[in-house]
Amino acid sequence: MALLLVDIGNTRIKWAVLEGERIGRCRAATLAGWSASTYARRLLRSARGVEHVWVSSVAGPAVNRALASAARRAGVAVTFVAVPRRGGGLRVGYLDPWRLGVDRFVAAVGAHALFPHAAVCVVGVGTAMTIDLIAADGRHRGGVIVPGPALMVETLFTRTHGIHRRAQGGSHAGGRGGLFARSTRIGVIRGARYAAAALIDRAVTEAAALLGHKPLVVLSGGGAVRVKPLLERGCTLVPDLVLRGLAVLARGNGPSRR
Repeated sequence: MALLLVDIGNTRIKWAVLEGERIGRCRAATLAGWSASTYARRLLRSARGVEHVWVSSVAGPAVNRALASAARRAGVAVTFVAVPRRGGGLRVGYLDPWRLGVDRFVAAVGAHALFPHAAVCVVGVGTAMTIDLIAADGRHRGGVIVPGPALMVETLFTRTHGIHRRAQGGSHAGGRGGLFARSTRIGVIRGARYAAAALIDRAVTEAAALLGHKPLVVLSGGGAVRVKPLLERGCTLVPDLVLRGLAVLARGNGPSRR
């Protein structure tokens, strides 16, 4: 049975077809005002033979209803993943599991499945940047959330007068690289990326103190490729990490709500 895996974030949507053990080509688009007909046209009609849709969504009820409506009209079952106390090989460490973002849970399931005998820091670099620590035995040891680099930049450009004015026009080159830029715009952009990288490095240090050994760092999210070169420690980039986690849950009939 072919399954459609769908990752709906705050600003983007990714999807791919799962057939047996193989995840097909990942597609992605900006999520802006998608209606039920948009989902039907872009996801369901292009994924012929799909009998079930598995979804990780943090975009809110209206978006979820639109996708559910499209699936219903197409005669395809749809499952929206919910965060359990235990599931997908993990034990969630939050006092109230539902307060952990479903995208973070599913990404952690994917990372734990990829590296089942290792502790991992699962980092999602999107609108928000999240870091979750998963011990080798699947225990979720907690996490942290900060604005992602793009949101940091947007906030400085929209919530200040002086920085916004000085960042307009002029050269966008700003020098050859490194932390110290030679223009306001590049200084803001680099500062945000370096801040994200510094927090990831600090998370690894704290995780090592907590566990007694350094965890692997697994990166995902649209901003990950720009943060990765700035890290002091090595890491693994898995762009489709949430889809991989969905595949694990779908194969094992993991926690969900229909």
